[in-house]
Amino acid sequence: MAGIENHKIAGADGEDLEMSEASGAGRISPTSRAPAERTALQFEVEQFLYHEAALLDDRKYPEWLDLIADDIHYWMPIRRTVTLNNLDKEFTAIGGMAHFDDDKNDLRMRVEKLQTGSSWSEDPPSRTRHFVSNVRIIDVDGDEIAVELAFHIYRSRLNSKIDDWIGKRQDRLRRTGTGFQICQRHIFLDQTVIRSTNLSSLF
Repeated sequence: MAGIENHKIAGADGEDLEMSEASGAGRISPTSRAPAERTALQFEVEQFLYHEAALLDDRKYPEWLDLIADDIHYWMPIRRTVTLNNLDKEFTAIGGMAHFDDDKNDLRMRVEKLQTGSSWSEDPPSRTRHFVSNVRIIDVDGDEIAVELAFHIYRSRLNSKIDDWIGKRQDRLRRTGTGFQICQRHIFLDQTVIRSTNLSSLF
């Protein structure tokens, strides 16, 4: 169709994916931007993610909650070991069983429990370190930016209890007048069996 340009970006497994600038109102392929603009946006997104990770590690939960949009979908499906013929069933679907399927109110209650000491698993509080890497901007749709990244959360509890969670996150950031807010966080663990005694840490 005349006037529509397709741009190729790398897919999850390295194949080329085509994204059309006319695929939605306000949607722009990340690769259609000028190099300086792409670099500036990448830097801005990464700095936001690093700042968010630092808030969690420093237990600044009210400030972290301010970064969460009112319509957040915070979701961690259950991962299962499946055969090659059933890879589409590796993760439970939205609406099915999940480790987390939270909205803003759910997250607010979790933060309140962490702050008041009513969460027995977090008193004494855990020590965490959130790492994010392999940050890729997948799509820009108006004020929203779809981001995919790898994460590693290290947690030390009590004197000798150590937990590690590693996986992939699909975040959607919404630009506001003061920066970004997170309106979607979908968390995909690499583990199928979670050996930690709880999932009280925020991802």
